[in-house]
Amino acid sequence: MVDSIYSVVGDCMEAGDSAFRRQNPYGTIAEPTYSGALSFMRRRYSRNLEGVDVAVFGLPYDLAVSNRPGTRFGPRAIRAASTNLCFGEAWPWYFDPFDRLHVVDYGDCVFDHGRPAQIPEQIKAFVQPILQAGVTPLAMGGDHFITYPVLQALREHHGTPISLIHFDAHCDTWADEDGRIDHGTMFYHAAKQGVTAPERSIQLGMRTTNHETHGYEVKSGEWLHRNGIPAAIEAIRSRVGDHPCYITFDVDFLDPSVAPGTGTPVCGGFNMFQAIELMQGMKGLNIVGMDVVEVSPPYDHAEMTALAGATLAHNMLCLFAHDKPEVSSATDKE
Repeated sequence: MVDSIYSVVGDCMEAGDSAFRRQNPYGTIAEPTYSGALSFMRRRYSRNLEGVDVAVFGLPYDLAVSNRPGTRFGPRAIRAASTNLCFGEAWPWYFDPFDRLHVVDYGDCVFDHGRPAQIPEQIKAFVQPILQAGVTPLAMGGDHFITYPVLQALREHHGTPISLIHFDAHCDTWADEDGRIDHGTMFYHAAKQGVTAPERSIQLGMRTTNHETHGYEVKSGEWLHRNGIPAAIEAIRSRVGDHPCYITFDVDFLDPSVAPGTGTPVCGGFNMFQAIELMQGMKGLNIVGMDVVEVSPPYDHAEMTALAGATLAHNMLCLFAHDKPEVSSATDKE
C-alpha cells in the first residue's frame, strides 16, 4: 500500500525522512522526490539484519578502472535518483516489492584508500555478516571489480562455485597475473579460482572482442540484437538451471545514448525496456546476490545513468520478490 506523507500524518512537521524515521519496514510512503534524507528507495538505514530479506549497500570504489574514474560517486547518485521511483507499484511488474520484502539500506563499505591492496578483503569482510544473517545482498558500485570480493564471500558461504549472469559490453575475462586488481580481469580470476562456475554461467551483450571464453557461455551484442530477448532468456535459464546464481549488471550494457555516465561506454548497446524484459525473464531462478555497477556521475547527463542504475536495482528487487507473498503489515500505516 502506498501512502502520501500528508495522508499518513497531517502535520507536515512530523513528515518525511523515512530513511531514518520509518518504523514499519514494509510498504511505500511517498515523499517529495526533491527533498529528505537520501537512502535507496527511502528504505530505512540500518545495520540490524533481523528479519531482513535484502540488504542494499554501496561499494564506492573506482581504483580498478582502466578508463574514466568516478564510479565512487555511483552509490550516492543511485540513491538520489531512486527517489523518483518511490511512489507505488513498479512498472511493468504491477506490484510494490516492499509489500513483500523487508529491505534495508545497509549503508556503504568504508575502506582505507591509502592501502589499496587491502580493499578487496575489506569489501569481502563487509559482505560476510549480511550472508551469515541469511540476507541477500544487492550491491551498488563502484567499478565492476567490486563484484569479485562479493562473489568470493558468496562462494565461501554457499560452499559451491556461483553461477554468474553477467550483463555488460565487456567480458571482463582478459587473462591477467594473479594478484592484480583490475575491473577487466576479475571474472578470469574467478573462473580460474573456482569462485564462479563458468560451465553454468552466461555473459550477455558483449561488444568488445576476446576470443578466450574461459568456459563461460558468451552471447555477444550482435547475437542479442539479432536473436532477441526471448532467446536470451531461454539461454540464461538453460545455462544456469537451479544453481545458486548472481546477477551483475554493468550499465555499459546499455547504449551510451541511454546511459552516458559510465567509464568505458561502447556504442551499439541496449535500451532500458530490453533490460527490464531480461529481468522479468529470470523469474524463479535461485538468486543469491545482485549488483549494479559502473555508474559514473561525472560523465552523466540529467541523471540519466543514475536513474537507469536505480531502475535496474529496483527491478532486481521486483525479480527477487516475484514469488513471495505480500506481508500483511505492509498495509499498516507508520
